[in-house]
Amino acid sequence: MLVLNEANLLQATSMKEIIDVVEDAYTLYDKGQFQMPIRNQIRDQDNSFLLMPCIANQSIGTKIVSVFPNNKKKLVTQGIVVLNDRKDGSIKALLNGTLLTGLKTGAVGGVAIKHLSPSNVQSVGLIGTGYQGLYQLMGASVVRDIQHIYLYNRSPSKLPAFIHNLQNLLHSKQKIHVVESPLELVQQAEIIITSTSANSPVLPNVEGLFNGKLIIGIGSYQPHMREFPDQLYTNIKQIFIDTIDAKKETGDLIDPLQNQWVHPSQVIPFSEVVTKKVVPTISDEYPTVFKSTGMALFDLLVAEKMYEKAVQKQIGEYVNL
Repeated sequence: MLVLNEANLLQATSMKEIIDVVEDAYTLYDKGQFQMPIRNQIRDQDNSFLLMPCIANQSIGTKIVSVFPNNKKKLVTQGIVVLNDRKDGSIKALLNGTLLTGLKTGAVGGVAIKHLSPSNVQSVGLIGTGYQGLYQLMGASVVRDIQHIYLYNRSPSKLPAFIHNLQNLLHSKQKIHVVESPLELVQQAEIIITSTSANSPVLPNVEGLFNGKLIIGIGSYQPHMREFPDQLYTNIKQIFIDTIDAKKETGDLIDPLQNQWVHPSQVIPFSEVVTKKVVPTISDEYPTVFKSTGMALFDLLVAEKMYEKAVQKQIGEYVNL
């Protein structure tokens, strides 16, 4: 069994490679060439423990992840991924699921930006400057020539450390702006990413504010959670989702569907964009919206790629249990 820690994973693959893998995962999803139950979830007050299995290609993958939103000294999201051989069930690898999740989720955002934004956009805004946010900005910077990054966090004291980590991660000279409010961020940025564990909307509830912008939500993954405001839904043509299960998992979809702010026909699997079955309608007259709750198929294919590259590069440590 090959054990791959955080440093190993960063050596093994690049964000560009992971973005390509996520696009491949969407193609498999569209063809139905996988087995993936809805994720198992156990709640303990504000905390969640998730079990996410999937079978595809030549592997079986299981991500075990904990989400503790109130963590101060440890990461909010922590996990491992177990990769098994589909032929005989043997364990091929054990991977750091915390970094894998960050890179994978950043790639999911990057693929959305690649397909849903004009090629000349140069600015992105991030609400929620936690661990996941780092890799969202990394993914955005791979697919677009980002020149300006706008940051907002409700706890400003966390921003200096985030900016330091971001600069080390990107190794680029993008201008980083700390803004005073979500309203200022939305006004300045062409792409807006929300990466929080909020139970109520983090974006301003202002009519017409989001027209012409791409809104990406990656934070809310449970029915009681929402990042998007009511007004966002009043003037949209389409909402793209990474998995059909998202319609039952997040308040950002449950609420607008139940309240009939959007019609079910407006909620479109993003796999249909990647496979060119659907052409997104992008205009300055209304917002473009992408909502992700994640799925085990992404984690499996990313883990498979990381394992293959690590073996090629002779990275990691083999252990017997």
